[in-house]
Amino acid sequence: MRASPHRLSTPRGMLAALLITLATVAALMTAAPAAQADTLICEQYGSTTIQGRYVVQNNRWGTGAAQCVTATDTGFRVTRADGAVPTNGAPKSYPSVFNGCHYTNCSPGTKLPAQVSGIATAPSSISYGYVGDATYNASYDIWLDPTPRTDGVNRTEIMIWFNKVGPVQPIGSQVGTATVGGRGWQVWTGSNGSNDVISFVAPSAIAGWDFDVMDFVRETVSRGMAQNNWYLTSIQAGFEPWQNGAGLTVNSFSSAVNLGAPGTGEPGPGEPGPATACKVTYAPNVWTGGFTAEVTVANTGSAAVDNWTLSFVLPSGQRITQAWNATVPTASGTVTATGLAHNARIAAGASQTFGFQGTYSGAFAAPSGFSLNGTACV
Repeated sequence: MRASPHRLSTPRGMLAALLITLATVAALMTAAPAAQADTLICEQYGSTTIQGRYVVQNNRWGTGAAQCVTATDTGFRVTRADGAVPTNGAPKSYPSVFNGCHYTNCSPGTKLPAQVSGIATAPSSISYGYVGDATYNASYDIWLDPTPRTDGVNRTEIMIWFNKVGPVQPIGSQVGTATVGGRGWQVWTGSNGSNDVISFVAPSAIAGWDFDVMDFVRETVSRGMAQNNWYLTSIQAGFEPWQNGAGLTVNSFSSAVNLGAPGTGEPGPGEPGPATACKVTYAPNVWTGGFTAEVTVANTGSAAVDNWTLSFVLPSGQRITQAWNATVPTASGTVTATGLAHNARIAAGASQTFGFQGTYSGAFAAPSGFSLNGTACV
C-alpha cells in the first residue's frame, strides 16, 4: 500500500522526522575535519606553511636539476629529486621543515630567535621515512648566532645525523664521541667556509625520536662553539641528498621553545617572573595602496633588553618595502625587526622607535602578535 503523503503530519511522524534530522546533524558535527590538501612545491626556494606554525621549504640550493617536495599536514615528502653531485662535496639541496627564521622567512608565531640562556627547554619530535636507492643524510639542523639575526648565515650550525646512506660524511673530522639525550654519538667539527659546524652522527639509523634540542645546544656551548648569550634562531629537520632522493619523507615534525630558567620552563627560585615585558604602540599613516608606520617598543619589565628583536605578523596583502632605525626584511607574513648598533638596548622603563614603509591591498589593518625577544607584548 502506498503511504499517505500526509503521514508525517501526525505527531508520531513529526517525532520520527525530528529524530532523523538530529541524527544527521550529530553525524555532521562529529565527523572528522577535512585534512588540508597536500601542496606541491617545485620552485627553487619555494615554501609553504603547515599546521599554521611550521614552514616547509624546497631549498634546492646546490644544483640546477629539478626537485619537488609535497607538503603534508604533518611534514613533507620528496616527490622529485633529479640530478647528482659529487659525494666528496656539498649536497644538492636541503628540503626541510622548520620552526624559526631562515633567510628572513620566519615561521608563524615562532619564539625564535631566543637567547640560549633564556630557554628552559625546546622539546621536539621527528619521524623519518627512508629510501635505499639514493645517497643522502637525514639531517636535523640547529642554528646559533651571537645576534638575533633572521637573515643570512649563522655563526654555528649543529647537525644531528639521524641516518646516512652512501659514501658521505660530515664537514671536518671526528673529534670524539659524546652521550647526548641518552644516546651515543660520533662528534665531528669543522667549517664549511661560511660557518662553524658541529655534527652528532648516530652509529645506526634512527627512524624517530622525541628529545630536547637544548641538550645539543648546551653540549655545543660546553665545547666552546657557542655561548649562552648567543641566540637560537632556527630548528630544522630534513634531508641532504647528493644523488636521487625521491621518496624521502618527514612523516611528522614538532618543535616548541619554552622560555624561562633552564631545565624548568619557569622563572628561577625567588624570581618574580620573566624580566622582559613590553608594550607596543603602532602608529600608521595610510594612503591608497601604501602606508608608513612608526613602531614604539616600550620595555615595561624589570631588566634591560639587549639585542632586541620584535616579531609580528603582517595582515594578508601587506608587504614591507623599506625601514629605518631597525633591520626589517622586505617581506610579508611573519616579520622580525632587529635593533641596530646604536639602539640595540632597551633599558627598563625605556623605549625604542623604528619605522617602515609598505604596500597593501584590500582593507588596511594593523599587524598582530607582537613579541619582544620571544615574550608577547600588549
